[in-house]
Amino acid sequence: MIKLGDVTPVLRMFDELKAREFYLDFLGFQVNWEHRFGDNFPLHLAVGRDGCELHLSEHHGDCSPGGAVRVAVQDIDALHGELAGKDYKFAKPRLETTPWNTRELSVTDPFGNRLCFFEPVSD
Repeated sequence: MIKLGDVTPVLRMFDELKAREFYLDFLGFQVNWEHRFGDNFPLHLAVGRDGCELHLSEHHGDCSPGGAVRVAVQDIDALHGELAGKDYKFAKPRLETTPWNTRELSVTDPFGNRLCFFEPVSD
């Protein structure tokens, strides 16, 4: 029987410091691992939070900027409160209830990638 596994999105980044500020300081991810082929080479960075892992890459051939990722969340109200409390200069996320019965919070990283955190509306 075929069974597909987890998906790991790869998002393009252009500035390591801005990526760390956004993903680590603002979103609360931590560095799982990082790799460079040598000094003055592009960075490939894996960040994670709970069961979510994202790869951020400076390598031009890995992906294009402007991607979109949907991340399932338990307790989106708590996530919204956490992010709003950080008062991050470049993102002021708000919660939205969609016509397809989810509550969503979207943020765009400094490189044009959009992360949509969502939770199904319980009846």
